[in-house]
Amino acid sequence: MAAVMELQELFNGILVQDLSEELSGFFATNLFTFGGKQFSIGSMVEILIQVVIVLVISNLTKQILKQRVFPGFGINVGTRESLSTIVSYVVTIIGFFIVIETTGINLSSLTVFAGAIGIGFGIGLQNITSNFISGITLLFEQPVKVGDYIEVDQMAGIVEEISIRCTTIRTINGVYVIVPNSRFLDNSVVNWSYREPECRLVIPVSVVDESDSLTVMEALLAAPRQEPRVLTSPSPEVYFKGLDVENSMLKFELLVWIERPIEMDSIKSALYFLIESEFRDRDLDTKAAPNDITLNDLPTIVQLFQKTEPQNGSTAPVLQSEKPISGWLLRDLLRKVSYFQHCSDVELRQVIEKGYRRKLSAGEVIARENDPGDSFYLILSGAVEVVVESIDRQVAVRRAGEFIGEMSLLLGTPRSATLRTIEDTILFVVDHSNLQSLLSSHGELADQIAEELSQRQETLKSLGVTVMEATKEETQFDVIRKRIRSIFDL
Repeated sequence: MAAVMELQELFNGILVQDLSEELSGFFATNLFTFGGKQFSIGSMVEILIQVVIVLVISNLTKQILKQRVFPGFGINVGTRESLSTIVSYVVTIIGFFIVIETTGINLSSLTVFAGAIGIGFGIGLQNITSNFISGITLLFEQPVKVGDYIEVDQMAGIVEEISIRCTTIRTINGVYVIVPNSRFLDNSVVNWSYREPECRLVIPVSVVDESDSLTVMEALLAAPRQEPRVLTSPSPEVYFKGLDVENSMLKFELLVWIERPIEMDSIKSALYFLIESEFRDRDLDTKAAPNDITLNDLPTIVQLFQKTEPQNGSTAPVLQSEKPISGWLLRDLLRKVSYFQHCSDVELRQVIEKGYRRKLSAGEVIARENDPGDSFYLILSGAVEVVVESIDRQVAVRRAGEFIGEMSLLLGTPRSATLRTIEDTILFVVDHSNLQSLLSSHGELADQIAEELSQRQETLKSLGVTVMEATKEETQFDVIRKRIRSIFDL
């Protein structure tokens, strides 16, 4: 039995030795000579393993820099991606040179070969070479970064990845598009995220030429105030672009600012819905009148005659019942305020551009005590109570034509009282930046506000609320007027 086991072990040893010799001979088989060095199968396997190790190290370096190192320096996502990609390419190139050196290849003998390869790349691989150089340019100059919202070749989307040959873009429809890097240098690229993310949207609108331009402007300015994605500063603007003679239409443009360009289509849609609603509330027509009257227009003609049909034999047209005050135009409400009642339409247009109308129900809080002052309010209708909550006392009731909320905004102090509606109220709201422009064009309004504010200071002082103290040389009115003119650079 022992003899049998010895024979078996001897046989196994011979097999292993033969197999080892065969494998050694297989890996030692010469394949070719390159750069003064003979390459066998074994040396090629060794080189392949080294190349894999270099690629793994390069990828790990990129991930560590992008996810752990660069975030600690406060670098934005796009710059982190570019820097980590560049470093990974440098590591890869250095690693390849190390692998070549370890194989014993004589690099000087590769000069002619490298030149020939370069000519081949230049002639046969022009597009690849162009994309490669473009990719290096994009990574170093960073006109486009990962995370940017861009438009190129009539295609819009977010940059997901910038590689050495191409860039991956995810469109707003969720489709991934591979774009060669040369496209970004050969064509004009719109980068909505470059430097500042804010951008301006232009909404063209046309109405029939019989429409009142001031009413149209009021409606267009009211719409963006209801869309939270539209920035309040810079404030929306309306441009009158002229008359479309052929179609008998007035052309306007609503200009608004947003900070998320990728949502521009959604915001435009929301604004058009709001504009349509505002136009309907003001009986503004966006449909051009027909040039020719045909039999199909007979129902419309009948309706037009019915609107002006006299009653009881009278020749006067039938007048529509007066609208409730909530449906009045903003210019009509402003004219009920003593200061604006003699303003022309042009002057009222300048005022309406600086603010917006806000409707509130009874019991709504407009501003809280100790809140920062960010808006100035003019009561157009209704009533507002002024309550000092710290002493639980109502100090005043303000009605149509009066100012509220001006003290903290004009003096740069927290609000000294809470403002609450006691009936349905309509306010004209002006924020800090627009108030400066308004007061600059209406200096008398600043003096009127200063006079009203000086009277209210006396009331608050009697209640123990901190107010501005006048000096012996100046009255309370002089101190407040000087402060207002200083704050708003009037």
